[in-house]
Amino acid sequence: MVDAVLFDLDGVIVDSEPVWEEVRGAYVAEHGGVWQPDTQRRLMGMSTAEWAEYLSGELGVDRSAEQVATEVVTEMARRYAQHVPLIDGADAVVRRIAARWPLGLASSSPTRLIAAALDATGLAGAFGATLSTEETARGKPAPDVWLAVAQRLGVDPARCVAVEDSSNGVRSAAAAGCRVVAVPHGSYPLDPDAEALAAVLLPSIGALTPEVVESLGRRSAE
Repeated sequence: MVDAVLFDLDGVIVDSEPVWEEVRGAYVAEHGGVWQPDTQRRLMGMSTAEWAEYLSGELGVDRSAEQVATEVVTEMARRYAQHVPLIDGADAVVRRIAARWPLGLASSSPTRLIAAALDATGLAGAFGATLSTEETARGKPAPDVWLAVAQRLGVDPARCVAVEDSSNGVRSAAAAGCRVVAVPHGSYPLDPDAEALAAVLLPSIGALTPEVVESLGRRSAE
């Protein structure tokens, strides 16, 4: 039985990971830091406070974590005001799933950017609960945000299906007890341990159908 479906935002509904990488990479270079080959993969899933501290501390940016967060998010908001990179078909998938189950959104994006993305895509009304890791003690791969969204919906995380794209996101949702549908981004493949945690691996968000969700409910009941 599935009581709710919980979505990540970045990389699942909007193709924002390349935008985040471009914006943060340019910011690091501009402020005296050094962007490493694995930086983007490390940052995926971190809360705003966590990645801002990482850029300020580990990468050598000459700005405080608070300044990093404010300035990077402001630039992301400017980009979103010009164009929100909706993944092809993602809005139709969300609406199709919303016709059958309550939906939640568990995102590492700041609340400001979640609102901008959902407003631009017309999906704000599809979700019964939305939450940023800004509002939880820990970002992904900790399970906090999934547990909090499930609580807001009044459902057991173990009876939820979570849709994720990143390794840290999959680890996070699995740690919360959700059954995880992984839809990895072509540029950021899953680590082997994360892939092993996914109940289903899909080639694209368009492959997420009510039948896929129902199959996970049947599998848990066996």
